[in-house]
Amino acid sequence: MSWARIMAPLAGAAADRGVLEAAKTLAEGFDAELACVHAPADMADLMPWMGEGFMGGVQVTALESLKEAAVEGHHAVDKLVAELGYARATAISLESPVWAGLAAEGRLSDVIVFDSAAARGKGPLAESFQQMIADEQRPVVVARPGLKVGGTVLVAWDGGKEASRAMRTALPLLQKAAKVVVAGAPGASSRNFELERLVAFLAARGVKAEPKVLEGSGGDASALLLGAAKDVSADFLVAGAFGHPRLQEFIFGGTTRSLLNSDGPSLFLSH
Repeated sequence: MSWARIMAPLAGAAADRGVLEAAKTLAEGFDAELACVHAPADMADLMPWMGEGFMGGVQVTALESLKEAAVEGHHAVDKLVAELGYARATAISLESPVWAGLAAEGRLSDVIVFDSAAARGKGPLAESFQQMIADEQRPVVVARPGLKVGGTVLVAWDGGKEASRAMRTALPLLQKAAKVVVAGAPGASSRNFELERLVAFLAARGVKAEPKVLEGSGGDASALLLGAAKDVSADFLVAGAFGHPRLQEFIFGGTTRSLLNSDGPSLFLSH
């Protein structure tokens, strides 16, 4: 089992360079195809605002501006991909309906890479991030400075289905890691779980891991996880995402939101 196709949604702007470099690093680690997907603003999103059967001067101008921005973004992505210097990188520019095209590309990818801005709800790709992780339930990487394959990975574990899905989906990353630590806080969880059982599960799949019990009860589990990630100098933190209903998670915060807003290591998240 490995990752054969890494996907990076792009806005067609200079800020794409950082996420492209991170996605390239991830793709190189697995000798994987890198799909660089330009997701422009969708003209279809303007239709409800325009009103059925009416096309005034303002609306026409707005459509023309979107068309021009999409063309410019397409050229910008082509240029960035050419400059990236990765032979297995391919530039793809989506057309309306962009939402459907992005979903289709995501379903044919093993993991999807975003930067911290999109993960924190900022910038033109914020909605794409939410679509991929919550609606499409695709595994995503939130790339932070220092992202690398083959370093130290911390796996957050509470015995739940979200943590299980994230851990199993991240197995290719764990199998390439120099060090894997599985961390959990039994005193802060309503579930009964044993870290040693996860260690045995991973060992049967070629991953040597060590357990790390986090001391704490109640409160925010993200603080314990981020502290543990710092203690072991983790390059990646693997965690389940959105364990609560999505609306509740976004309104009230939760562990996922705290991890996204942190300045910790790169994240591998799966819902």
